[in-house]
Amino acid sequence: MPDAASLRLFRGGQCLKVLVSVEITNTFSDVEVCHCVQCRKWTGHFFSNIEVPRDSLEISGVDSITWYCSSEKVRRGFCTNCGSSLFFDPIDRNKHNWVGVAMGALDTSTGSKISLHIFTDEKGDYYEIPGSEQQHAQ
Repeated sequence: MPDAASLRLFRGGQCLKVLVSVEITNTFSDVEVCHCVQCRKWTGHFFSNIEVPRDSLEISGVDSITWYCSSEKVRRGFCTNCGSSLFFDPIDRNKHNWVGVAMGALDTSTGSKISLHIFTDEKGDYYEIPGSEQQHAQ
């Protein structure tokens, strides 16, 4: 996770059908954007998210979440009813003490900004990534 100077405080969001909601009770990272093929297929574009410490995330409506293990390292959570992409959750919780929460699920202004693009080698050919943010090919 980024250093404390780049962390923000925000409160909540929900899926499109308002069956799953999240409350963030502490600070979180700036926005990270993943351009990998899996994220693009999952969301219809790239996936933008914030990393929230597990103990700072309260989720309501967990019965409406379906988890899909897209690899041995991560599972992706979405609303079973409306299909909203909501969470990117590393399976190894000893190594990763955070959950990625989709920016599209957040309801109000977060005060955040994009700070990082990953898997830029896999981005779609129909858009450009601004040169001002940090980029990683993989």
